[in-house]
Amino acid sequence: MITRRTSLKLMSAAAGAAAMAPLGFAQAATPDAEITEKGVSRILFGSCANQDKPQPIWAPINALDPDLFIFLGDNIYGDTRDMAVLADKYKKFGEIDGFKTLKAKTPLIATWDDHDYGENDAGKEYPEKERSRELFLDFWNEPADSLRRRDNDGIYTSHMYGPEDQRVQVILLDLRWNRTELTHVTKEEFKRRDQMAFGPYLPTTRAGATMLGEKQWAWLEGELKKPARLRIIGSSLQFISTFPGWEAWSLFPNERQRMINLISDTKANGVLFISGDTHWAEISRQDDMHVPYPLYDFTSSGLTETWYNMSPNAYRLPGCMFTKANFGIIEIDWRVPNPHIVLQARDVDGKPVFEKSLLLDQLSPQGRL
Repeated sequence: MITRRTSLKLMSAAAGAAAMAPLGFAQAATPDAEITEKGVSRILFGSCANQDKPQPIWAPINALDPDLFIFLGDNIYGDTRDMAVLADKYKKFGEIDGFKTLKAKTPLIATWDDHDYGENDAGKEYPEKERSRELFLDFWNEPADSLRRRDNDGIYTSHMYGPEDQRVQVILLDLRWNRTELTHVTKEEFKRRDQMAFGPYLPTTRAGATMLGEKQWAWLEGELKKPARLRIIGSSLQFISTFPGWEAWSLFPNERQRMINLISDTKANGVLFISGDTHWAEISRQDDMHVPYPLYDFTSSGLTETWYNMSPNAYRLPGCMFTKANFGIIEIDWRVPNPHIVLQARDVDGKPVFEKSLLLDQLSPQGRL
């Protein structure tokens, strides 16, 4: 039997050009053959890890021995147009002991958000996105022929795990490469809004405004048509929350509705959103006539970062919020006919801080009956 560790060694030997990543970059494990074939039951995820801060949170993460860890962006705080500086920050993160332990034994997959993309709240206008993309993909050990190295487009990707009756699809979106520039309020207006934890941006419905871009939308439609029982959509920004005025899908209501329509039109049951960015953890749920079935968004942020003032969110589940360092867990019990899913956030000591349980068939129109 090929163990996870042995499989990773075999994949590392076959990585080819990806093994030539710059000295000190993380040789992160791509999902190995064992979990691709046998599936996943315990998925951990997180976001917002400042490489200049202590990161004790890796100890409880490693102790849980996850089948897979998903990085949802702000995996480092780069915030620069100098690629040498950005590379040094990746190197510093890659040398953190807890992270090195994780990547040595656990398959890792990742997308980016603004701070590892290169600039706070940046979108398609960021001038160094081509070079930043190469640093990102090198750090996460993407092969030289990876589809994520596509010309003039973002790093969106997907993975399938497990046999047909336990198949989990993980879709990682890119919310930076093609995203339209944001609409700002005035500085004076933001001072007033900030008192109620409202952000500096306004929603836009202008023609052509986009989060994903048309190529990514077409790709996503194809992905949602593929058979899977559970579909985890990794969005670096919150999808469900009403989140007034900060970066989130709520700033692009037409794009948000387009996602909901696409889930409905493709009959893609089992969708569960996970997100980062906010510097707090929460679970949001939309269950009304505007969605095909209850849609959940489990936010975990940050691995090091916290925030002083949670924003209002009409979709937040009571009791499902936490404002200190945290990581998220998705535990799936496949041993029962209607698989049981537990969504749990844990703190820096590995203690549970909130939890939500649901059954897989609740993520379908039939589950609403």
